[in-house]
Amino acid sequence: MFKIVLVPFLFATLLSAELINGVSAVVKGEPITLQDVSGEMRLSKTDAMAARDILIRKKLEAAEIVERKISVNSTEVYEDIKKMAASNKMSIDQLYDTVRESNGLNSAEFKEKIKEKLLSQKLYSAIAYASMEAPSEEVMKEYYELHKEEFSRPKAFVVTLYSSSNEEALRKKIATPVLSSSEVKIEERTLPYDTLSPELAQLLEKTEPKSFTPIIMDQKGAYMSFYVKETQKPSKSSYEEMKSQLANLVMGAKREQVLSDYFARLRGNADIVLIREAK
Repeated sequence: MFKIVLVPFLFATLLSAELINGVSAVVKGEPITLQDVSGEMRLSKTDAMAARDILIRKKLEAAEIVERKISVNSTEVYEDIKKMAASNKMSIDQLYDTVRESNGLNSAEFKEKIKEKLLSQKLYSAIAYASMEAPSEEVMKEYYELHKEEFSRPKAFVVTLYSSSNEEALRKKIATPVLSSSEVKIEERTLPYDTLSPELAQLLEKTEPKSFTPIIMDQKGAYMSFYVKETQKPSKSSYEEMKSQLANLVMGAKREQVLSDYFARLRGNADIVLIREAK
């Protein structure tokens, strides 16, 4: 049952006046505070209504996880962190340091975030599994034709690589490229797309020409940033070249639709009370 309440005193038997003044919504008896909404706005870079919707979805997911008795143990969390470190060519300690520097999370908080992610993945799999089946050749070809532009990729990136063992020196050099620094090494490179890791290729594709990528770490723990001078002419991938990826893309799109429909129905039937917006 979905309710919108405009008069706070109707909740006097459930919540004190002081608490109500700090609450934006109540989902199955669990409050979402104005402070929660403000925090989600900063994290998601979105407005108050969208932030509250995200938090309502999280509350519904948490309730589903409990009802379905879904769990994640410490071994699963550690294995996921190991994979993440390996995919970024880092040691686990380097990954912890990077997360702490970029997101301000200590190792315990980071592990908790990983646990939340794995719980959600298990929940999503449980919800979507019954509705999923491998896409046909016809469906994959149709998807390819509709998304052709997404399958074009650059031939190569012409970059200037800035690297240093001193992160602060690298940051200063990026901020002021004309600044001379003996601690920063500079190399001109042309990087063919097919030679790059998926993570680096994606990073370079997202970076506008004539600008720097965020600072990342290399395999040896040094800091580096790429100045993208030019993205060489894109080439389109054929259906046959993309076929191995198309099944996953189609399944992913269908999975998201199944989950969206499921939680929309869940929200429509849940006991949710909206009280006020965050400022």
